[in-house]
Amino acid sequence: LDPTDKQGTYFARASGTARFAWNWALAQWQRQYAARADDPVLPQPSDTRLRRQLNSLKREQFPWMFDVTKCAVQEAIIDLGAAFGSFFEGRGRYRRFKKKGGRDSFCAANEAGTFRVDGQRIKLPVIGWVRMREAVRFTGKLKRVTVSRVETAGSSASWLRP
Repeated sequence: LDPTDKQGTYFARASGTARFAWNWALAQWQRQYAARADDPVLPQPSDTRLRRQLNSLKREQFPWMFDVTKCAVQEAIIDLGAAFGSFFEGRGRYRRFKKKGGRDSFCAANEAGTFRVDGQRIKLPVIGWVRMREAVRFTGKLKRVTVSRVETAGSSASWLRP
């Protein structure tokens, strides 16, 4: 991607919001899982329940989350649920809390036209059209986009869409 300074700032905020949502959901998952070990009647933690729980809290406790696309928060928690699914099936390791720096990212799923591509630009939720350095290399409908910041040796960080 070739974002403007304003778009780069938005990407950083969206990535931070996604990281916060992941860390919040992981802490809640651990708390609920431990509570369920003590009382098996309690429901098992799930990404759906955690998204609903966060949605009920964020207007009062985390109003800054409304500054970025809701996809950043939702997809982070969905990704955590998928990661725990892999862990419990023996295909992955236990998830850790995320920290700032390195590879900050956020995702958006293409539900009802959340984003679209037109040549060498992509329209993302809230921010609008962002220039890309090259066009998408395959045909077909994009189902999900991940915007990540990668530190490169000898230069500043750059935003890309893998």
